[in-house]
Amino acid sequence: MSSPSKRREMDLMKLMMNDYKVEMVNDGMQEFFVNFHGPNESLYQGGIWRVRVELPDAYPYKSPSIGFVNKIYHPNVDEMSGSVCLDVINQTWSPMFDLVNAFEVFLPQLLLYPNPSDPLNGEAAALMMRDRPAYEQKVKEYCQKYAKPEDVDATQGDKSSDEELSEAEYDSSDEPLVGKPD
Repeated sequence: MSSPSKRREMDLMKLMMNDYKVEMVNDGMQEFFVNFHGPNESLYQGGIWRVRVELPDAYPYKSPSIGFVNKIYHPNVDEMSGSVCLDVINQTWSPMFDLVNAFEVFLPQLLLYPNPSDPLNGEAAALMMRDRPAYEQKVKEYCQKYAKPEDVDATQGDKSSDEELSEAEYDSSDEPLVGKPD
């Protein structure tokens, strides 16, 4: 592999060849969305999530940043930001891994085997440890509420966060700005 950009391109192609729907952001290969289906035989089966992926300049030597766009109830996923707490992505990433590993191994393993002792969602972790049936019911409710195909379609074109509007979008208005700039 001659360069990180070639590797990035190859990994994206492999992801698409494995039947993942990939939507590029700004025609670049550093930020994109992938439709991810909940693993079979899991509480998340039947759910579809739009996952935001950012590849750092040093990819594959540095790990990708991965986050769920539509809501998911899981001890190791921050409910507000969608950030994922997964050691293999955050600490033990290796250039031997690729994006297909992330979507076919790492994320399914995360959903199949939550780790409530290292939570990003403390409420989900506490509920899982205290009342497993209630936790499982809440996971299923979230899947029914937020992880249907139309939910994924509704998030397309959205910003990664509702708060992220560029200055250009603010400045495009003819209204005068009130208050001091940050």
